[in-house]
Amino acid sequence: MIAIVDYGMGNLHSVEKAFAHLGAPSFITDRADEIERAGHVVLPGVGAFGDACDRLREKGLTEILARRAGDGRPFLGICLGMQLLFAGSEEAPGVPGLGLFPGVFQKFPETVGKVPHMGWNSLTYDPDCPLFADLPGTEMYFVHSFALFERTHAVAETDYGGVFYPAAGRGRLYGVQFHPEKSGRAGLALLRNFARWEGTPC
Repeated sequence: MIAIVDYGMGNLHSVEKAFAHLGAPSFITDRADEIERAGHVVLPGVGAFGDACDRLREKGLTEILARRAGDGRPFLGICLGMQLLFAGSEEAPGVPGLGLFPGVFQKFPETVGKVPHMGWNSLTYDPDCPLFADLPGTEMYFVHSFALFERTHAVAETDYGGVFYPAAGRGRLYGVQFHPEKSGRAGLALLRNFARWEGTPC
């Protein structure tokens, strides 16, 4: 069973519908005990990094998410949820993320053109990472203003006025900057891989 974490900032029902389409049982929850028992956990997110950190603290979810993401079971952060897995973001200087990965998300420079970055981009990904196994395409849908420009634990890269890293992974812990639930067949294939995956970590 896949727990989709509800802290008031995410496309919860879009993610839930995507898993339902795949025949993968999921449920939305803000309860620590349910997050603890779930086989897989998804941390979605849309909005500001600082607000998200505040919501997680207010709901008492910071500790359980940090523990759950580090216990070896599958865990996926989506968009803002990926940012929350890292040490922090320039969007909210001094506000700590969950700290599962080192590195700080940075705002796209003005030279890239339009910010936020919104639309479809093609990925180059690690062919040995099971999250990206047998995808029927490489185009994913993005909506974001802050990105990871450090290669730390990166399992994919793309280009928007310069290279950035839209996916990171270690063990059974992953984060993706794009929205797989909005990325058509390729995104659904990625979510299917996550839902089914119990094998060798990246």
